[in-house]
Amino acid sequence: MVMVEADGNYIQPVTVDDLDIYSGESYSVLIHTDQDPSKNYWISFSVRGREPKTPQGLTILNYQTTSASHHPPSPPPVSPLWNDYNHSKSFSNKILAAMGSPKPPSSYNRRIILLNTQNTIKGFTKWAINNISLTLPPTPYLGAIKHRLSNAFDQTSPPEKFPEDYDVMKPATNTNSTYGNGVYMLKLMTTVDVILQNANALATNVSEIHPWHLHGHDFWVLGYGEGKFKDEDVKKFNLKNPPLRNTAVIFPFGWTALRFVADNPGVWAFHCHIEPHLHMGMGVVFAEGVHRVKGIPNSALACGLTGKFLMSNNSGRH
Repeated sequence: MVMVEADGNYIQPVTVDDLDIYSGESYSVLIHTDQDPSKNYWISFSVRGREPKTPQGLTILNYQTTSASHHPPSPPPVSPLWNDYNHSKSFSNKILAAMGSPKPPSSYNRRIILLNTQNTIKGFTKWAINNISLTLPPTPYLGAIKHRLSNAFDQTSPPEKFPEDYDVMKPATNTNSTYGNGVYMLKLMTTVDVILQNANALATNVSEIHPWHLHGHDFWVLGYGEGKFKDEDVKKFNLKNPPLRNTAVIFPFGWTALRFVADNPGVWAFHCHIEPHLHMGMGVVFAEGVHRVKGIPNSALACGLTGKFLMSNNSGRH
């Protein structure tokens, strides 16, 4: 099959035997129906990045002249092993932007390095970014920033990097983390680089794969690397034809480099798209140009302090 699109953006057509699809990602493929139409053909699905506890899923590619109840004569294709990350990396590196696609800015205005770690808070296992486990506040960020409610969320900007002496290849010497809900305030129309840095989890020699999804923007995937990101790794960045995506994975014990332009006024979540990981703290929040957002419906502000703000305004009109 020929892969032609990823996350809503055209890519250079590339022939593949299978797709690595992580939560939040999407692809379009072209299939030539040029096989024997008297037979049916297996399509198999299997778990990636986590050890499967169930058999692979199966369905049938059916030609209309043949009954769909007839099993294919050959056995189902065998999927790559769930932890064959070399296969996954090879697949990811095949995805390049189609000719004519928007190119990334040649440099950035701000770089944010996000260290993904597994931590503990009061005995509970959590995920944290730069040692802060995200907990969303009751008050919607958009209304809180728009109406300058300084007590709605933590006004301290989250850390933009992690300590240089942190060893991403080993469990943390101190696994304790803290809750937080601060916001990365981005200047409108600036270019932001995000380096997603993976690390060892709580258990020794364990580092999980995470698909990170950005709301409100596409980003360019500039590259992947092994171990801890270093300044000289920018020489490896693909600025010629990096794909535009809204979801990208970080591989175990590795890093992924992203670049986007903060050109969409609002407040946007950026998080691991494995839902339990988000609820356990693996996410951050970006805000840009909120002053330009007009006509926010009251229904979007009905919680927390903005809800009280609306109620007090409405009561004053009677």
